[in-house]
Amino acid sequence: MFDGIDPRSPTPLYEQIAARVRVAVAAGEIRTGDSLPSVRSLARQLRVNPATVVQAYRDLASDGFVEIRHGQGTFVREVAQHLREEEKEAQATQLVRRVIQDAARRGIGVEELARAFDRESGVETRE
Repeated sequence: MFDGIDPRSPTPLYEQIAARVRVAVAAGEIRTGDSLPSVRSLARQLRVNPATVVQAYRDLASDGFVEIRHGQGTFVREVAQHLREEEKEAQATQLVRRVIQDAARRGIGVEELARAFDRESGVETRE
């Protein structure tokens, strides 16, 4: 779940960690009641300061995605379907923005991207 955390990214590490959990919850990869790795364990795994993981978990708790039970761990809360859908939509938008930005750096326009997307997804050619 935490593959792809990039310390060189302009996005702070705690935001990257929290985003991965949100996506996993929205996609059903982790479910209500599942526990997240301990702060120390995840910090070791990602080679980050434990305070970074604490900040990510606090943000997730304030957004209603997890519940922090002191002395027990951090657990996924029941997340309403509309919040899961909103998170998936937000992640899709961010993904599209990154693709468009990367394509622009390579001299590829939106129409070329749309044709490539249609081809790869099996959608009929745009007119």
